[in-house]
Amino acid sequence: MLHLFLAPGFEEIEALTTLDILRRCGLSVATISVTGRRMVPGVHGIAVMADDLFRISSLENSEGLILPGGMPGAQNLMQHDGLIRILSSHYQKGTLIAAICAAPMILGQRGMLKGRVATCYPGFESYLEGAELTSDLVAVSDNIITGKGPGAAIPFAFEIASHFVTPEQVQRVRFDMMLGS
Repeated sequence: MLHLFLAPGFEEIEALTTLDILRRCGLSVATISVTGRRMVPGVHGIAVMADDLFRISSLENSEGLILPGGMPGAQNLMQHDGLIRILSSHYQKGTLIAAICAAPMILGQRGMLKGRVATCYPGFESYLEGAELTSDLVAVSDNIITGKGPGAAIPFAFEIASHFVTPEQVQRVRFDMMLGS
């Protein structure tokens, strides 16, 4: 099971595109609200009903943690102590961690990007402490995937999927979505 975290002010296209593509690829993904409510408002006024609440979710055996960006969504994720503990624990275990847009700053501020290639939304580079910055839409460095922003949501999602499903399955979904091969 993969877990995608939602905080007030999340970037809807980054969260929902990623969720949609991962599920199309046959992956189990649960959305987790870091608030006390399942309904989480996005930055553009689109509210999403999360599958579960952080405080009652079992996250220790997660196969991957996904952080959408958006502001103040990424800032709200960064201020959630429980999420930071889970990220640190999974980072130590080598679990896949993916962050897009402003959310890579959460990893950078915790030293998780030191010596790794990473990307983020322009203007957030200073938060990616010790990272080798790239302007690519998506950067992969071992178990860490970072994405640049809303326009990177599709390649970001497929990069996550490629860690769990066959290349043929990714290609089939790309073809079904009219994205070619």
